[in-house]
Amino acid sequence: MNIIIRARNKSKELLIQESLNVRMKLSNKELSNYLHNKKGHEGEVQFDELLENLNIDCLVLNDLLFELNNKFFQIDKIIITQNGVIIFEVKNFEDEYYVDGSKWFVLPKKEIDNPLDQLNRSHSLLQRLLQSLGYNCTVDKHLVFVNPEFTLYHAPMNSSIVLPTQLKRLVNKLNMQS
Repeated sequence: MNIIIRARNKSKELLIQESLNVRMKLSNKELSNYLHNKKGHEGEVQFDELLENLNIDCLVLNDLLFELNNKFFQIDKIIITQNGVIIFEVKNFEDEYYVDGSKWFVLPKKEIDNPLDQLNRSHSLLQRLLQSLGYNCTVDKHLVFVNPEFTLYHAPMNSSIVLPTQLKRLVNKLNMQS
């Protein structure tokens, strides 16, 4: 049975953007930022719903902001089990993307920030934070894409990427933990 310690709420930024959107005409940049934040939140909620019925004893924390040595980092979801900690970076991308080395592109050829870099940074900083607090546990990481309209070409085979077609397999893998 999973216990949700910190439920997911809309960010203050998203709440403000929603309020402004119904009261005024947002500029193209403001509207684009609002829609991006809204879509991201919807993807995180979709992943939350997928993991609601985990059959393992665990603690679930959503949308956490940490600071370590004046460096801030945010984690979409943390699951704490007897075996360790699992962090998830959730993306609600759609369209076709491809990886070329360490660079990511949305087709036809617009470079985007590498989401694995964000995950790796959060993973490293969380490990250091836990060690500084006296906890020596394993920290696994997953970059989860929830949108069924997402395609990723040339994805690294042995990475922490979870594609939409692998979501059920991820849940089954989590449920197999003691």
